[in-house]
Parts: sequence; structure tokens; C-alpha cells
Amino acid sequence: MSSKGTLKDRLHRAEPLIGSFLKTPAAQAAEIMGATRLDLVCIDAEHGPFDRGAIDLCLLALRSRQMPAIVRVPSSSHEHILSALDGGATGVMVPHVWNTAIAEEVVRAAHFGPGGRGYAGGPRSSDYGAMDVKTYLDEALKTTVVIVQIEDVAALDHVDAIAQVSGVDALFVGRMDLTVGLGASSPDAPDVLAAVARICAAGKANGRCVGMFVSDVAEAAHWRAMGASLFILSSDHRFIQTGANQLADRFHNP
Repeated sequence: MSSKGTLKDRLHRAEPLIGSFLKTPAAQAAEIMGATRLDLVCIDAEHGPFDRGAIDLCLLALRSRQMPAIVRVPSSSHEHILSALDGGATGVMVPHVWNTAIAEEVVRAAHFGPGGRGYAGGPRSSDYGAMDVKTYLDEALKTTVVIVQIEDVAALDHVDAIAQVSGVDALFVGRMDLTVGLGASSPDAPDVLAAVARICAAGKANGRCVGMFVSDVAEAAHWRAMGASLFILSSDHRFIQTGANQLADRFHNP
């Protein structure tokens, strides 16, 4: 745990946080990103080619570097949420949460209790059984992060109610999905920007952290002023592309 507190604490304090997506299912890539000064790494199992074994190894690598690890799960199913948390994820980011019923079910799946997260005494999250039951349950309750993606047009009419669901730690703007859903020409179209502002306002009004992806880090200042505090930008893929292109440019254009 960081000297600044758990990731959950920092989200609730609306601290400015910067993370990035891990899209390569390789423990070495996770380990490298875990050794950076990022505040968190998000394993993209929704859009990246991650199976349960690859997620598990990447979580092991990130935990070895004490890097908070969020798994963007492929769906809101209990199975996907359970396997990520049992593997030691700090929390989950869940796509396509467009109403309160889905949000409530996601929170239930991420926490122990009736109808919720299935209990096993021996996964990595319990230090392979070294934690006693009470300690394990208490730690899970205090530290597990639930981030819900607001990316469907239908979610905009429910965003305030979603933000009020107990156990939701952050709303994450799915700007590109909103762009497509709104039939907009670009993510900078006025109706898309208005939708993002609406999500930020809902988070601020209800005391919920708001996060998002932006293509340029310079844009983050605008959305911070609107109430967003969590930014997950770029990815390991983009870092490799950018670094390789910069090297080639310096070589060919000294």
C-alpha cells in the first residue's frame, strides 16, 4: 500500500491520479509498467487478448512491484469479477453499466455477502490462506475498488442514480462508445462533450470520483476543472510505438 493510502482512499479523496492500460498479456510488460511512477495500471481484458491465466500472471507481476492493479473485465458477469479479485486485483472496471440494477449487481459481485462474491480461502488475494477469515473479509471491504463505465447513451438518463449506488467508487467515461452511440462525428463533438460534462456533474454532485481516457494529457486539465480526477491514458502498445518512432526520427533526422 502507498504511503498516501489505498487506491480506494485516494479515489474517495478525489486525488489526481494517472494510470495507463496494459494491453499485452505478458507478465514482463506488467512488471515494467509496475516499476513506473504511475498511480495504477489497468489490465484491459475487455479489449486485449487476456485469458484468466494471463490476467493472473500480470497481477502477480504488478503486485511484485506494489502497483495498484485494476482489471477492466470483459463483462459484468460474476465469473469475470471473481477471477480478477481472487487473483489479487485491487479492483475492477466494468463495461456497459447503464442502469442502477447493473451497478448494484456489479457491487454485489465484487464484495462478499449474500448473493455476492464467492468465498475461497486460498487464492492470492488471501495470501494463499495465510489471512484468517475476518482479516480477509475486512481487507477486501476496505480496499476493493469498483469502477463502472458510463459509455451507453441509455446510461445518461440514469447516471445520477448510478452514482448514488452504495459501493460504486468511480464512474469512468466511455467517450468513444458515447461518440458512436450518439452518432457523432468525433469525440470532440458538442453533444459528446456535453455528455461527458453531464457525467462529471453527476459524480461531483454525488461525491463519486470520475475518471476518463483522453488522447492528449493536456486535455486532462479541462476535465479536472469539471470534477474528474482519475485519468487512465495511453497504453503499453502506444509507449512502444511512440518510443520506436521517436528513435527512428532522431536517427533519420539528426
